[in-house]
Amino acid sequence: MGLVRIKVRELAAERGWTFKEVADRSGVVYSTITTYARRSSISMVDFTALHKLARAFDVMIEDLVEIIEE
Repeated sequence: MGLVRIKVRELAAERGWTFKEVADRSGVVYSTITTYARRSSISMVDFTALHKLARAFDVMIEDLVEIIEE
């Protein structure tokens, strides 16, 4: 199973948003946002959350996710 990193921290910083604002704008639970932002790699992610985050940041999912290890 591969590992990915979700670029929540970088995208939020580019827009000047707090993690609370990201949660409010995306509809993704705040604890999920902080988990994605603080972990350097994740083996399992919620695709629905990724979709919501990508829409909130106005990016493609591919721009939100970095593959760390396949």
